[in-house]
Amino acid sequence: MTTQALRTPALTVNGEVTPLGDISVHTTVLDWLRNRGLTGAKEGCAEGECGACSVLVARPGTTTATEWIAVNACLLPVASLDGQEVITSEGLGSAADLHPVQKEMAVRGGSQCGYCTPGFICSMAAEYYRPGRACGEGDHEHGANGFDLHSLSGNLCRCTGYRPIRDAAYALDEPADDDALAVRRESAPPAPATTGMVSPEGEFIRPASLDHALAVLRERDDAVVVAGSTDLGVQVNIFGSRPPLTIAIDRLEELREFSFGSGEVRLGAALTLTEIERRLDGRVPLLAQLFPQFASRLIRNGATIGGNLGTGSPIGDTPPALLALDATLVLASGRGERVVRLAEYFTGYRQTVKAPDELIKTIVVPLPLAPVTAFHKIAKRRFDDISSVAIGYALTVADGTVQDAKIGLGGVAATPLRASATEAALIGLPWNETTVRTAAAVMAGEGTPMDDHRASSSYRSAMLGQSLLRFYHQEVSA
Repeated sequence: MTTQALRTPALTVNGEVTPLGDISVHTTVLDWLRNRGLTGAKEGCAEGECGACSVLVARPGTTTATEWIAVNACLLPVASLDGQEVITSEGLGSAADLHPVQKEMAVRGGSQCGYCTPGFICSMAAEYYRPGRACGEGDHEHGANGFDLHSLSGNLCRCTGYRPIRDAAYALDEPADDDALAVRRESAPPAPATTGMVSPEGEFIRPASLDHALAVLRERDDAVVVAGSTDLGVQVNIFGSRPPLTIAIDRLEELREFSFGSGEVRLGAALTLTEIERRLDGRVPLLAQLFPQFASRLIRNGATIGGNLGTGSPIGDTPPALLALDATLVLASGRGERVVRLAEYFTGYRQTVKAPDELIKTIVVPLPLAPVTAFHKIAKRRFDDISSVAIGYALTVADGTVQDAKIGLGGVAATPLRASATEAALIGLPWNETTVRTAAAVMAGEGTPMDDHRASSSYRSAMLGQSLLRFYHQEVSA
């Protein structure tokens, strides 16, 4: 089951098929592009926080065959895009024939030093081509042309200021009928290639099926799985990690299930957060509140829900919300499948019940949903930040009494956890300020918060109690 070169790995860049060549399997898309003279994309942070490296990738769409998705080229191994299609800033237009996005950025003064500009332009182009972008009245985060400013939340400008960039975004019309990239949306993206690459630093496999992936995992206990690479890419770039075997699972159909039935919601572990957000379309309000607060659009375009759970991080944003939703996980291995409640999944710091030869296949959320929900994220920035504390709420209140309560917590212990003592202090009691204040005092004592560079333990505890009070007052005043 080890790597075998089945074909010559290649990537279509700006319409030209280019072999990947003799490279390390850990070479990023950014380094590969720049080594071939496509230097518009830059490295600003090497961890997906600045967007200077943004490029467009053709991915399956939700309402069109293809959607142009902006991703961080600094995080993705180029081997993971074997057989796929990429557009860089150079492929959008030229000095003699500017793309509409490039033109608006130029005439409205959206570029100064220019370092970040190609990345902004690629992220802006992804939103320009987003199906369903429709004109309207606009608000403080959306233009009258339907442009969503959150599409640029992962792009950092260091000198120009964001007003002219926003002005450029809000000035964009719909793509012309003969716009090649708009027309391209009507045909399917390239099918994922079965890939096998070997270099002195290790091996890379894109298996043909889930069974193939599980067989490799059973054979190789040194294998690392990668989907969006928003976590592994940081380990490779910043900490010099070089896994001996990397297995790409992001395009396995068995891990991309989506259904919204009468009794449950099923979310494939390899679906990106953006895909889930758009397919749910607000039907799970707790997750709808979570998505805009999860990193940035660039990260959500790559990050998968299975990857966020698979890391076992105590500060991941999805676990508190999914704990409140009483989610379960389907774990798959060569031995078959088993179902684990998320509340029983985490066992220690970055440790879970998942065996080394298992993959998270599906996340299952039971229906009906609790009617009173909220997601609170306490962080130093409103968006694109790591949480100090995260809380997911799901309550059922009937006739003024709390009938059921599920509260998920992150950032206050070695693992995400349910606030079981707080839940007990609410259930069966009146939904009023007296009950909530008593429960808030209990909630302030949940977990074992620690001091670190993001927050002190006392601050985290105080935020737990304040969050519950805020939740109550927001609900009663709604």
